[in-house]
Amino acid sequence: MEVIVYNSKGEDTGKKVTLPEEVFGIEPNQHAIYLDVKQYLANQRQGTHKVKERAENAHSTRKLKKQKGTGGARAGSAKSPVFIGGGTIFGPRPRDYSFKLNKKVKSLARQSAYAVKAKAEKISVIDSITLAAPRTKDYIQFLSDLNVTGKKTLLILPDVNTNVVLSSRNVQKTKVTTASQVNTYDLMNADQLLISEEALSTIQTLFDK
Repeated sequence: MEVIVYNSKGEDTGKKVTLPEEVFGIEPNQHAIYLDVKQYLANQRQGTHKVKERAENAHSTRKLKKQKGTGGARAGSAKSPVFIGGGTIFGPRPRDYSFKLNKKVKSLARQSAYAVKAKAEKISVIDSITLAAPRTKDYIQFLSDLNVTGKKTLLILPDVNTNVVLSSRNVQKTKVTTASQVNTYDLMNADQLLISEEALSTIQTLFDK
């Protein structure tokens, strides 16, 4: 699949590049994508939720009323979950939500995510982007020139570019990452992928391993 290469001003450079077929041309595996996104979201959960159960409640343990003759149910303690202020039954406890996923499954998921975006024609290739200094206004102009303002965009670079990262972090619906750090969730969450031409070769190299 051939795509046009644009410069940082959104202008057609007259060049075209072929997206690597072994990455962008495969049949997407939806289940692999699901598992990788599920693992990513599970890993984001802190798992620190906690409520007080019966044994942790600060109420007295004295018997509230006599066993018989009241016409009501037996009551042994104010800590009982049936009373207001009592302990919570089967409440949440701190836990780890993360789970293991094989490297080959994660790799297949990323390839599938790239393929999904390629089939939907949601990929734009940029020859390069350089910013002289961290400036949010310049990054907003960069997005405007590419006609992706207001869309969720993911810019994939070959290496970390501090000026680009700092310029983009206050802009809503956009994220900057590198070819080696990109994950399936970010790929699927973006409306448009902006991939540096140099990053394409890095992506191909990563999946050739």
